[in-house]
Amino acid sequence: MIALRDFVHGPWRAVPVLGVTQILSWGTIFYTPVLMMPLIAADHGWSISFAMGGFSVGLLVAGLVAPFVGRAIDRFGGHVVMTFGSLVGGLGLVLIVFADRPVAYYGVWMVLGVAMAANLYDSAFATLGRIFGAGARRPITALTLAGGFASTVSWPTTHFLLERVSWGGTYLIYAALLICVAAPLHAVALPRHRFDLGAPAQTGKEEPVKLLPHGLAFILVASAFASYAFVPSRLSAHLLAIFARSGIDAGTVVWIGALFGPAQVGARLIEFAFGRDLHPLWVVRCALSGLLCGFLMLALSGISVGTAAAFALMFGAANGLVTITRGAVPLALFGAVGYGRLMGRLAAPFLVMQAAAPLVMAFVVEYTSDLAALALAAGFTSIALVCFVAIRRPG
Repeated sequence: MIALRDFVHGPWRAVPVLGVTQILSWGTIFYTPVLMMPLIAADHGWSISFAMGGFSVGLLVAGLVAPFVGRAIDRFGGHVVMTFGSLVGGLGLVLIVFADRPVAYYGVWMVLGVAMAANLYDSAFATLGRIFGAGARRPITALTLAGGFASTVSWPTTHFLLERVSWGGTYLIYAALLICVAAPLHAVALPRHRFDLGAPAQTGKEEPVKLLPHGLAFILVASAFASYAFVPSRLSAHLLAIFARSGIDAGTVVWIGALFGPAQVGARLIEFAFGRDLHPLWVVRCALSGLLCGFLMLALSGISVGTAAAFALMFGAANGLVTITRGAVPLALFGAVGYGRLMGRLAAPFLVMQAAAPLVMAFVVEYTSDLAALALAAGFTSIALVCFVAIRRPG
């Protein structure tokens, strides 16, 4: 049981602080393009695909700078790096309002890419790893519980603001939140504490030998998470449209889509309560196996209201668990020493895949079929599962 004072004066204070700032960072930068891009494109006379291309450029830049961010967190701490990331994010959101030329617009998204690398889950996980060491798994799970509500908060809030202050005014409000709320929380409230290299993890068990963070094991972990990155980054955007084209009415499709968030958070709650003694490799293997069963169900039974709802629940639960294991698997396999640098190296291919996925999935949906798009997502899920099964735990 975690004492209340640990959330106020102890290292666990990092969890509620990062919980708030993750909702702000995801909600203001990552989840807004889906609502903002049509308006930006219309105002500037650009195509929506060109406007969305800026977001892909941002993700690509985030992947390129992620290793440097990870090393900086190891050296200086999240209270320094994530403060910088929030300030850069706020600056980027201000600049995007005035970027009316294509080159300037893409340049601003490069700035926002740096902010995403320094603010989102990978940097938050690295910060928790620096603070808690080998005991960071439970704080990581707890953090993802808060992060799971980012889209739930962001989309209705963004829609409300767009009706009143336009997309430019909305971005300026979000810039103020990053600069005036997220940055001070990172700078002042995040613990400076670094875990003791000589102290054993508080698990009651002797720490097993760790793998070296390079070679085949690292390649398999990086390949697995990069392969999976394709699935949620684009399938979630196309899934509801695929269900609608299958004949399900629009209202029911929205209801089905709403199941994703609660399933994601519910799976994380179960892992937090009962999964502490289960190795995260088994967690991610079970999550991906369940998701593949969902794809198989759609292939064999077709898309109906029942199968679509079941798939949304399975997809949400799997994504919720995989998000946790992005932080927990590297920690369990490679240890806490140099964890920030390790997370940055793993984030690079993950974010690059996220950047490429929109173009690939849009091409498949437009020129082949919905079935081919689902098969492609299932294929990437299978690659990720094979990689995880091939990893041998250290003795």
